[in-house]
Amino acid sequence: MKILFINNDGAGFANHIDIEADTTVQSLFNQRIGEGRESNYLIRVNRQPVSADQILVEGDRVSITPTKIEGAVS
Repeated sequence: MKILFINNDGAGFANHIDIEADTTVQSLFNQRIGEGRESNYLIRVNRQPVSADQILVEGDRVSITPTKIEGAVS
């Protein structure tokens, strides 16, 4: 099934991607960004915050945005 994936990390991009049925937000994040870094990102589906175990459906809009720009001073 197709979803719109918006990766705002680095230069950022938006693209329609194919994923398997019953894919969760957590598994998509692990595939596209990497495991263990969830706390560094704001993850939304259809502009709403979601839980990691939410199952994605056809036509969802997933955005992944870093909460801190790399190299910035805190």
